[in-house]
Amino acid sequence: MKLLIRFNRLSACAGRVLLRSGIVALALFQAAALGGPAPVRRQTPAPVAAAREVERLTLAYLGQLAEAAAVRPYFEPVVTDRGVQGARLGLVDDNTTGRFTRQEFALAETWLAPGDDAEAAFKRLVADGRRFILVDLKPEVLRRLAALPQAHDVLLLDVSSRDDALRGEDCASNVLHLLPSRAMRADALSQYLAKKKWTRWFLAVGPAPEDRLFADALKRSAKRFGMKIVAEKTWTHSFDDRKTPELEVPVFTQGSDYDLVLVADEAGSFGDILSYRTWLPRPVAGTQGLVPSAWHHTLETWGAIQLQNRFRQQAGRWMTEADYGAWLAVRAIGEAATRTRSLEFEAIRSYLLSDGFALAGFKGVPLSFRRWDGQLRQPVLLVQERSLVAVAPVEGFAHPKNELDSLGYDEPETSCHAKP
Repeated sequence: MKLLIRFNRLSACAGRVLLRSGIVALALFQAAALGGPAPVRRQTPAPVAAAREVERLTLAYLGQLAEAAAVRPYFEPVVTDRGVQGARLGLVDDNTTGRFTRQEFALAETWLAPGDDAEAAFKRLVADGRRFILVDLKPEVLRRLAALPQAHDVLLLDVSSRDDALRGEDCASNVLHLLPSRAMRADALSQYLAKKKWTRWFLAVGPAPEDRLFADALKRSAKRFGMKIVAEKTWTHSFDDRKTPELEVPVFTQGSDYDLVLVADEAGSFGDILSYRTWLPRPVAGTQGLVPSAWHHTLETWGAIQLQNRFRQQAGRWMTEADYGAWLAVRAIGEAATRTRSLEFEAIRSYLLSDGFALAGFKGVPLSFRRWDGQLRQPVLLVQERSLVAVAPVEGFAHPKNELDSLGYDEPETSCHAKP
């Protein structure tokens, strides 16, 4: 009987607790429904941390307008703001993140006419305190700037070159390269052609020095991946000969059996007229036909369509490779600043070259810099005008550390000996 009385008393106490809880809950519900303050218990307020002041970092963009091309189809649009539009979009992205980290980014743009002195303009930027400088310059100009005493504590971000020497014997520890080199592009092509078993090449080379450099990269890659160049010819016809390609191209491409024509014509002086006119019915690849590229308007996977649309809305045109390189450069600085929570030069520079750095470049894998030559690791797109054909590294070409290092000069192969 006593146990029963105790049980009833405990039940009554529990009921009162539940009732009080219900009353409190009802009061909270009514207060919220009426928009008034909810009853709360008195608490000691937590100390409010003082808001950190916004820090500001100004990047610089140094570009030089190219001389008018000797050969330009009338239907090809003239782009006068390539590169810098990508930097501007990258700035928008950096500042979006910067709102949360109390960091702000700006861009000082300098454009030079073809004959202007890039060295003097560079020195003015350094004197103004610019230490992160995006450069869209010819390789020989970039070499000179990197060797200046004023460039010792400056980081140059090369947004447009593909020169292998800048990543090799002429490399500098104060230069990072955002676009794939010629060697990377050649290796990307070779991997795909090896997979297709198109191993016998007819190599067509243009008259420009840059054409010879890409031809050298293709020959190195052919040896690396077991390809055979059965014929090599240099295009020596004039621009007017393009009016009679039905006569010139078959004669130029006859004499050997081959799986495809590989063309080195960076200036675009003859490569576009080869397709469907060769002596043998063969595909064309290289600088025309199936082209290795850092970026292309046909890429839409991995969220790339979002970047494509934002860029077109801003610039009113498709994103070029130089735009993509400049966007990557600005985003790399912003990513390093976010991760280190610092805008200090040495903190950002060290993080860019560290194992912890990873940049989202809308290519399906994180991008990072090679410590041995300052090259940004990245997949290479294999594209034609209206189609993305493949992405290299191609499946089956492994690497002991990073598959992206199967493209271009790997660490044991490099001739770059600049200290990072």
